Formats: sequence, structure tokens, C-alpha cells
Amino acid sequence: MLITHKIKLEISSRDAATLEFMQAKCRGLYNWWVMKLKNGEHWPGTLSAKKTLKESRKHDPELNHVYNKLLQEVFFRLGGAMDAFFKRCHNGENPGFPRVRSRHNFFTLCYPSSYLKIENGVLILPTGSRGSAKKYPDVRAKLTEEAPAQFGEVAISRDGRSNYYASFSHQRQEEEQEPGEVVAFDLGIKTLAVGTNDQGRFYHVGGFKGSKYYNRQLDKIRSKRDRCKKKSRRYKHLSKVYKRVSEKKRNKQRDSLHKASHLIGHKLVESTCDSFRRNRAIGGWRARCVRSTLTTDMLKLVKTQPAHDQQKALSLG
Repeated sequence: MLITHKIKLEISSRDAATLEFMQAKCRGLYNWWVMKLKNGEHWPGTLSAKKTLKESRKHDPELNHVYNKLLQEVFFRLGGAMDAFFKRCHNGENPGFPRVRSRHNFFTLCYPSSYLKIENGVLILPTGSRGSAKKYPDVRAKLTEEAPAQFGEVAISRDGRSNYYASFSHQRQEEEQEPGEVVAFDLGIKTLAVGTNDQGRFYHVGGFKGSKYYNRQLDKIRSKRDRCKKKSRRYKHLSKVYKRVSEKKRNKQRDSLHKASHLIGHKLVESTCDSFRRNRAIGGWRARCVRSTLTTDMLKLVKTQPAHDQQKALSLG
């Protein structure tokens, strides 16, 4: 099973400026090709498009200071976007032509693992050119956690608070399913999930409840920014605030889903086999213990319902 381990990076201001320079050049190359395709130019394919990189370097010499593998990754990402576009057209769906990337967002830098080094907890990210022509030195980022022993691609990203992260993709052995009783869950619209076990008990798991609040905040920030002149100081400030609030909303949603998955995988499945069989009352010690691990605005568990309320429980989903 392929998973990703995201680790926060501690870097200097000079290295941060180097990453910003390289992501800006990669984003510019991506947007330049998207605009060419929007103007009617034929997409030659990923491999043919990569051969035009030499001409792009002549047109913009600053591309020589960007690591070559990052520039090649731009064409692979654009090729994937165009393949998905052609597939949607073939299936008769909404085409959704690839869009230009906003300058307010960080263009993720993807490094192959064979070109990276980790020395004493410091991740070394190479830059373009060699010798006297090397304008930007290699980026040295300190890892706040231990990296996986063997990893594949490494993606460098940035959040709304200007913190940088490295996402290591690596393989992990899947755990075999243990024999025993089963709990089945069905995703709902008003609620996150409704589950049942083979004893006829039903479980009701609520979801994230703060989306309306954050949507109102984002609408206010967006309306204020729309009345500002583009690229002005206030416009840039409101853009940073918008990204920060959006990130906070995403983190809340991820935290809610993480707690729900932990609840289902570690609490309900385990308790189905033992404690809920002995303790069928909602106010029992196990239900109080599970309920105490949750926050009220994120998850509402745990209503256990007897078999004669099956139709009522299923209607919640």
C-alpha cells in the first residue's frame, strides 16, 4: 500500500527565497503552455513537449537556475491534465480544460528520490546549474521528524502560514483482516455515516458542523478583496488572510474525518465484539468513554439503537 508521510521543514530565509523562485518558474512554464493550448495550439504529447524545453531555456535564461527534473515534471503534470481532459470529452462529460495556476498558490515541487540526500536529519534539495554558473546554492531543509527509510517521490509544498513541508511517498505492508464480527457503514448526506453490526445494533456518526461559519468568513474576505485594486498591498494582505482561513477550514475537516475513522476503526469495531455485547445501555461506561474523546461540533456518536428501530436508523442516512 502506497502512503504519504508529511513532515514539516525548517529552512532559512535564503532557502525559502530559492524555493519561491523555482516554483514561480515552474508555474510560469505550466501557465505558458496552458495559454498556448487555449489559443488553439495542438498538444503534441508529453514526450514531444519535453523536447521544447531547450528552446524555452533560450527564451528565458533564468530557467537554467531551476533543477532540470522539476521542469520535466511540469510536462508530466500537464500531460496528465490533458489526458484527463480528452478522457472526459470521450465519455461525454463536462470537459473542464486545464486552468492556469494562480500566483497566490504554491506550485508543488516534485523531486525523485534518487536525486535527494538526507544528512543528519537535513534534506538537501538540488538546484539548477553547476560550478560558477550556479546562482542558487542547494536548499538545506531540516526535518522535524525522521524520514522513512525507503521512499519514492518527495513533494515540497507550502501552507497558508508560509510553512514548508516535504511529503515522502513510501510503501507499507497492509494488515490482514482479523477474523471476527463485522460492522458495516453507509455514508450519508445529513450525517457522516450510519452503521450496523450482526447483533442488530445501529451506530450514528455525525460529521463536520462548522462549514457555514467558515463559508461566511470566506465570503466576507472575498467581497472585500474584490473592491481592492489588484496587486495592491491590501489586496495581497486579504489574499493571505483568505488562504489562512481556508487552510483552517480544511484542517478542521481533516481532523473531523480522522477522528471519525479512528472512532470506527478502533472504538466501534473493538467494542462491538465485547463491551457492547455486555453493556447495551447508551449510558454505559464504554459509551461515556467513547463520547468523552470527541468534540461536540465535530462528531456526535454514539447512539446505539436496537433492532426494532432499524427503519428509523436507515432513514438518517
